[in-house]
Amino acid sequence: MIRVIAATALAASALAGCEAPMSAPPAGAAYLGVETRLLDGDLVSFRVSMRGAGDTQDVIDYAKCAAAGYAMIRGYGFARHVRTLTDRRGDIASADAVYTISAALPRGTRTIDAEVVAASCRLSGIPTV
Repeated sequence: MIRVIAATALAASALAGCEAPMSAPPAGAAYLGVETRLLDGDLVSFRVSMRGAGDTQDVIDYAKCAAAGYAMIRGYGFARHVRTLTDRRGDIASADAVYTISAALPRGTRTIDAEVVAASCRLSGIPTV
């Protein structure tokens, strides 16, 4: 029993070290879809929008989840955040995020492990691509 608890705690701390947990979406939030555009080679734009976002972080997390899902669908394990622009018009929040996707861990500090992020998205109830 102690080994199982220790292994679970170790796995949770490993995930926490790789990726900060995402917060659950606000009650009543609705994800309105993802538009992906391949910009050049491994550079991809993700345009997302949602109704009822609590703050800009909610729509930024949605874009990050889209990037993680897209990387995994394409057979890549990693993505690196390039930039995210956000906007809010009334109750609709949107983001245009650009990521590079790659099979190997890219250079930089704003990298994500697609599998870890996608798991965090599922736990938080945020859809991926």
